[in-house]
Amino acid sequence: MNVTAVIPARGGSKGIPGKNVAEVGGVPLVARAVRACLGAAHVTRVVVSTDDGAIAAAARAAGAEVVDRPAELGSDRASSESALLHALDSLEERHGEAVGVLVFVQCTSPFLTSEEVDETVLAVVRDGADSAFTAVPSHGFLWTAGPDAGPGHHARGVNHDSAFRPRRQDRTPEYLESGAVYAMRADGFRRHGHRFFGRIQLVPTAPERAIEIDEPGDLDRARALAPLLDS
Repeated sequence: MNVTAVIPARGGSKGIPGKNVAEVGGVPLVARAVRACLGAAHVTRVVVSTDDGAIAAAARAAGAEVVDRPAELGSDRASSESALLHALDSLEERHGEAVGVLVFVQCTSPFLTSEEVDETVLAVVRDGADSAFTAVPSHGFLWTAGPDAGPGHHARGVNHDSAFRPRRQDRTPEYLESGAVYAMRADGFRRHGHRFFGRIQLVPTAPERAIEIDEPGDLDRARALAPLLDS
């Protein structure tokens, strides 16, 4: 089965200009994602979808194939799904081969491992899931304060009764998407237009590696942790 990893990486990041080629541990973020996918035994093709020349160059240098993304799919309003569908169409036309499993990988997760990519793929090809994703186990008590939160407004428990505080070991863990890897049957993705459909399986991942880079402070934290986590 053709298992294709697509890494969408547009060039117009506003929060961190040039984010996808920013270095963590001396390696551009897009190259770190490419390396994790190339090291996965069950991935047959690794592709970066981008509208940016510097990202394309870094992706090719790391060993990935590149799909040129149209400008209309490179804005911050364009969905990841739209970039994935465009990449699917482009690759199937380019290679004359249908993609069996699509793997969506985000280069904003710098500490993603090849093993995590493989386990997410295996949830589909071995375990029979239609879609799968990496997630972090959580025992946290979540609260909301409403849209007009402030002095005098009441907080409310979301996943718990505030009058009942069970011990950690007595609670069933919940899971937070890590945002790193999603795998899905390509035909199902085309039909539904979304990454979650059919039987969905989560793949637990280590919380210490589940860092998403969205703000400058996230990048600073990842750079500080790289010597420890990369080793």
